[in-house]
Amino acid sequence: MELSQYAQVAVRLVNTEQPALDEDSLTSLDAVRELAGFQSHIVRRVTESDLARLRAVRARLRAVFAAASEGDDVRAVDLLNALLVEFPASPQISGHETTGPGGRPRWHMHLAEHPASAAAGYAATACMGLAFLLTGVGVDRLGICRARPCRNAYVDTSTNRSRRYCSDRCATRANVAAYRARKRRESEERERPDSRTSGRTAPADQRSAEETDR
Repeated sequence: MELSQYAQVAVRLVNTEQPALDEDSLTSLDAVRELAGFQSHIVRRVTESDLARLRAVRARLRAVFAAASEGDDVRAVDLLNALLVEFPASPQISGHETTGPGGRPRWHMHLAEHPASAAAGYAATACMGLAFLLTGVGVDRLGICRARPCRNAYVDTSTNRSRRYCSDRCATRANVAAYRARKRRESEERERPDSRTSGRTAPADQRSAEETDR
């Protein structure tokens, strides 16, 4: 796996919670094991203390995505740097795949963690992945879904950096909501009396009445 792809490890952790809906799927050791399923060495070491620690890391990672989504690059970097100091990882060159007729290794960067706990190992992977992504393609590639009430984190992989939602489903829901709101405003405007017309009508009616009296 390329180092920047490890950023999805952070996304998966952040999205175990939906703050606006008061929903949290990271509530058991089995949930931690499922979250870290791709890292077997972490799964084997999961303990009760990892649950609380991962939930604390999750909140800090969400703050990184939120700062990036708001355009606050400096705050996003500062928050991520603090996590990198607390959860260090060692990038190493790996070549466990072969390519070409000679069967030469396909060299790429890999994260070799030496964590004190399963939570520390997961956090180190997530933070390093975000760091390589952020420095490689920019802070604005990190975002928080704008479709309320969803607040999922996402990595923008679009060519023109135009992504605003975590999924097609949320994009569709947001577009439908915006369309309905626009139609509702148009309907209200059509039904609203024209104050300028009302202002001109009153004097005309008054003149007509005066002429009748005469």
